[in-house]
Amino acid sequence: MPTTVSVTGTVTATSTPTPVRPRRTGVGVLVGAALVVVSVTSLFIGVSDVSPVALLTGGSDESAAFVLVVSRIPRTLALLLAGASLAISGLIMQMLVRNRFVEPGTTGVTEFATLGMLTTLVWWPGMALVGKMGVAAAFGLVGTWVFLRIIRAVPVRQLVLVPLVGIMLGGIVAAVTTFIAYRLDLLQSLGQWAQGSFSGVMSGRYEFLWIAGLMGVIGWIAADRFSVIGLGEEFATNLGLNYRRVVAVGMVIIAVSTAAVLVTAGMIPFLGLVVPNVVSLIIGDNVRRSILWVAGLGALFVVACDILARVLRYPYEIPLSVIVGVIGAALFLWLLLRRRSRAH
Repeated sequence: MPTTVSVTGTVTATSTPTPVRPRRTGVGVLVGAALVVVSVTSLFIGVSDVSPVALLTGGSDESAAFVLVVSRIPRTLALLLAGASLAISGLIMQMLVRNRFVEPGTTGVTEFATLGMLTTLVWWPGMALVGKMGVAAAFGLVGTWVFLRIIRAVPVRQLVLVPLVGIMLGGIVAAVTTFIAYRLDLLQSLGQWAQGSFSGVMSGRYEFLWIAGLMGVIGWIAADRFSVIGLGEEFATNLGLNYRRVVAVGMVIIAVSTAAVLVTAGMIPFLGLVVPNVVSLIIGDNVRRSILWVAGLGALFVVACDILARVLRYPYEIPLSVIVGVIGAALFLWLLLRRRSRAH
């Protein structure tokens, strides 16, 4: 590190920017290329014949072009937006809690948002979709606040126990939600939100995910602040940062993104947990440098899993949450075992 001597004789150190490692650049190019490939592939996979040949030859009914515009393109965009926004939400949640093993699905946020959806079904069944998203976001915001209060009130020494607290909180809320739905004969309606699937996404039914995309942009703008927040409240306050305001912004990003994905496609587990951890192994913990990686890898992961969901039992389709849950759970266990082996 070079040093400079001032006129008064004091020695000050000036930092030089760390060059980007060639390996990181290569991985970034590979992720970007893979994202383009799977996105284009997603446009041409399905029961209906939508292939480049069918689009070029056309026909009297032009059904291939119609399916492409009305279904395939909206579905692919929805997958990209959902994957990127949930991955960013997981990254921000990990910075707020200062724990790498949390995400909206392991902190009770998703369960609180589902309870909000059930509330709209009971009290306002005819409410517009934007209203349902607002109620779900409000419940998700409450869930984030409750989890943060519990972690603050009950300090946990071991990192792996923090998500267990969130899972127990989510289990309690999910049990209450299921009981209410059972008593009111709404279990079938509740199951619609419990299983994440983009099979019903088409033009006019995914546009709320652009709000989740906007939340991701806000997270990118405030990335440096979230990096400081991850160092602790005392450190952030000493640097002149308004800790409570940044936490509030992060809570809103998490709640709105989770609600937008929930009302559009349902629950998608483990995404916000696995992707930021994988990126952290490559980039590190700097949110500014890693947030674009998190968004890209999250989108790539969701689109790739959705393609698997469409082809494994073709012409039938497996719910996306099943594929993401299986792969995400395996990666989560690998991360836990990896951290434990490094600790020893």
